[in-house]
Amino acid sequence: MFVESFKNNGIPYLRLVRNDRVTNKKGVKTSTKTVILNIGPLSRFDDGQPDYIGRLKNSFKAGCPLIPALLPYCSNEQPSETYHMYMKEGSPDCFGHPRLFSHLLLEKILEELGLNTFFSSYKGFTKLEYDVYGFFKLLIFGRLLNPASKSATVRQNEDYYEPILQEGFNPDNVFDTLDFIAANKDKIIRRINTNLVKKAHRSPQIIYYDVTNFYFEIEDPDDDILDDEGNVIEKGLRKMGVCKEERKLPIVQMGLFMDDNGIPIAVESFPGNTLDHLTLRPALKKNIDDLDFSRFILIADRGICNYMNLLHVLDAGNGYIVSKSLLKSTKKEQEWTYSEDDYIKTSDDFKYKSRIIKRTVKDEYGQNRTIEEKVVVYWSRKFQARCEQENKKFLDFLKKLEETPENFRITALQSKSLRKFFKKDCVNQKTGEIMNSSDIKAFIDFDKVAEYRKSMGYYQIVTSELTLDSLEVIDKYHGLTQIEDQFRVMKGDLNTRPFFVRTPEHVDAHMLICMVALILLRIIQKRIISSGLITVDGDAYWSSGLNSERIQKALNKWKVDYLPGDLYRFMDVDDPDLKLILDAFNIKIPAKLYRRSELKSIKTDTKIFI
Repeated sequence: MFVESFKNNGIPYLRLVRNDRVTNKKGVKTSTKTVILNIGPLSRFDDGQPDYIGRLKNSFKAGCPLIPALLPYCSNEQPSETYHMYMKEGSPDCFGHPRLFSHLLLEKILEELGLNTFFSSYKGFTKLEYDVYGFFKLLIFGRLLNPASKSATVRQNEDYYEPILQEGFNPDNVFDTLDFIAANKDKIIRRINTNLVKKAHRSPQIIYYDVTNFYFEIEDPDDDILDDEGNVIEKGLRKMGVCKEERKLPIVQMGLFMDDNGIPIAVESFPGNTLDHLTLRPALKKNIDDLDFSRFILIADRGICNYMNLLHVLDAGNGYIVSKSLLKSTKKEQEWTYSEDDYIKTSDDFKYKSRIIKRTVKDEYGQNRTIEEKVVVYWSRKFQARCEQENKKFLDFLKKLEETPENFRITALQSKSLRKFFKKDCVNQKTGEIMNSSDIKAFIDFDKVAEYRKSMGYYQIVTSELTLDSLEVIDKYHGLTQIEDQFRVMKGDLNTRPFFVRTPEHVDAHMLICMVALILLRIIQKRIISSGLITVDGDAYWSSGLNSERIQKALNKWKVDYLPGDLYRFMDVDDPDLKLILDAFNIKIPAKLYRRSELKSIKTDTKIFI
């Protein structure tokens, strides 16, 4: 076998051929060529160095071809290549400068999501003079690999094997890029979804939604913009609210949609003082309602369980599975839950039951509507133990308070925690004054405390899916823990917060950058899980194989170092975590030195979706 160059319509191509001796119709033996592999156009591989075809042929004969796709056709008996390089003491070549190579995998994923063509077309349409896609890539790679401020991320440009931005760029254009991202956020989300539908077969039957918030290290919240009559024209975004990390700083609310493969769909920001249930309808209308999805079931937690929201979901032809607070349910609903009648026991540690009921509720226009929904309740010993453990200190405090109230002084802060147990006629909501310890027992309704203890271990779920098996309802709802994992990754590994951007447009752009980085992480995780190289833990799906932190560390180890003689050496590709990623994507890195054209072909030959 040998490599040859040929022309097709005047364009040089490469192919691997073999000479065979055959007998023609006249019985005469003759030589013929058999094409073994069509390699592709020469321009795809040519590294610009002299005599590329000659060097390619010699490397194939030596058993270490410049094009990795030829490696399986090399004879094992062929001699290994011997490398010759020259370095002189005092030469700069004596110092190594390993640079990141993993961004080529990330870049290939972005291309498969259609973002390269999106940015190039819009750059031409808007006549932007700076490299908007280069800045976008740098922001994505930096957020995933080495999270930092926007300016510091731009300074990472030289950390990559091939700098993302070419010499002479203006670093301030990173902020212009944020404006561009914010202005085209909906289009970017739609482009990503279109390609995931086409290439990754995204067709979510389940969409998860949850809300979290991120804080800003600033002293004062944003003011609302008012007209001359004092009416709000535009709400400030960074507002004081209930921070999930218990920081007394301005926050912004973020709603995140995720598909049933654990890959984010869309992200939306809201002022920090927006209640969770008020985020869903605007987020659906802006991000989901117009996407080309078939019917789906929305799954969300109890903070979203508002029937104006759920009716909007139903009116769009979709369904829902949401949890509902048992303590805020009616007495009849609680009695039915606690009654042993109709429970189905799967073990001594788990029981469940369900029923179909009719409700009269108001839609977003104030009109009464009657709906049917299935109510599923279950009790789990494991869930009860977790509730008791999480609330142990508080439960012990209540017990001691009931037995010896004279031993306690209750501050305004403590009274806030106890407020849900106060008798209504004893609450002073204006002063928040310190309560007299000798009188505290009269303020606490210990019947409510007993109800609180009794509810531990029970969970209530409501759904529009009347025919869906109860255990399947419970199982689908528990998938919501995946979106909670998304938030942990964003706040931890991706360092989404604290926010250091200021304007609403830059906040939106920052959130979208974090979401795209998270999509890349999830695609890598999903490829590892589907590779068959690891054992999947059903209870810890996303941490199976490699969690986000390990992927981040492994990708930072994938570097390449330049050596004299136009040779390159890979670093740490034998690291177990990095090797798992490479094997999952079928990226072969044989133990050899590489030439520039070979590095280029690694990205070209990588397949993201299979």
